[in-house]
Amino acid sequence: MTTEVVRSHGRRKHDRRQRWSQSPVGRWLRDLTEAGRGAQQELRRELGIRWWRELLLIGLFYFGYNLVRNQFGSAAVGPVHALNNAEIVIELERALGLYIESTVQGWFLGWDAFISVWNVFYGLLHFSVTFFTMMWLYLKFPEVYQRWRTTGLICTGLGLVGFALFPLMPPRLLGDCGPYGACLPDSGYVDTMVHYEGLWSFDSGTFQSLSNQYAAMPSIHFAWAFWCFLALRGRVRSGWGRMLVYLYPLLTLFAVVVTANHYWIDAVAGAACVLLALAWATPLVRWSQQRRNRRLQLRQRSGEPVPRTAQRGAPH
Repeated sequence: MTTEVVRSHGRRKHDRRQRWSQSPVGRWLRDLTEAGRGAQQELRRELGIRWWRELLLIGLFYFGYNLVRNQFGSAAVGPVHALNNAEIVIELERALGLYIESTVQGWFLGWDAFISVWNVFYGLLHFSVTFFTMMWLYLKFPEVYQRWRTTGLICTGLGLVGFALFPLMPPRLLGDCGPYGACLPDSGYVDTMVHYEGLWSFDSGTFQSLSNQYAAMPSIHFAWAFWCFLALRGRVRSGWGRMLVYLYPLLTLFAVVVTANHYWIDAVAGAACVLLALAWATPLVRWSQQRRNRRLQLRQRSGEPVPRTAQRGAPH
């Protein structure tokens, strides 16, 4: 009897491990682990992609992005300037018959838990999904990683240009009577980060003083979501994964509108930044790889050992 119980327990443990290994998450983790070595690792080496160099590049770029981003907008202009730009955006949307942000938000304001979910979505997925996409491309698709990494960096840089040239008061600040708001009681918007639960509130004095309150045009939240969609499209094999890839930009658009952090036109501008960045990044990465190949070929002629990528040509 004792033996049977032990064997049964052992089978249950084995079955659980087998079910876990065959689950979507288990398969994804196994694929991710296998991608860290083998053919992809060799290809990264041949393409000159080094993890420490990528971390340094992205870290320094993001540090510089935040530093520059917060020198413009609310740190350099007053609420009157930002409100004037907001009125331009609102009038444009009205002319198109699509000034719908306050209406959309109003449909859901009574659903406290629902709004809190979108506050968390807005504050958390912006970074986590973008980081996952970058890591996934680095490990699984090194042949296209440089192209999409460069696209993301250029797109984010274009965002800085938008923040500097067009400091825009977001919808959530139209009814705010603080130092950065317009104090318009009939604006029709609620700052959900203040009045509902979430990860943080932009109403914090420290957060307000450190962050550019008028960095709304373009929407980097939507730009990064659209970047993730383009980079992952066709590279995620599971059905549920593909569905999430296609839904993510749409969910992000809903999140930025329902939380009153952006006008929908900000999202259009974010998508335009991604497409423009992609058009620039593609030839730039090709030129960089061709330049590296020429250097390796010169080394080969001089008798030095070189990676096989010298004979491959630039990735697409």
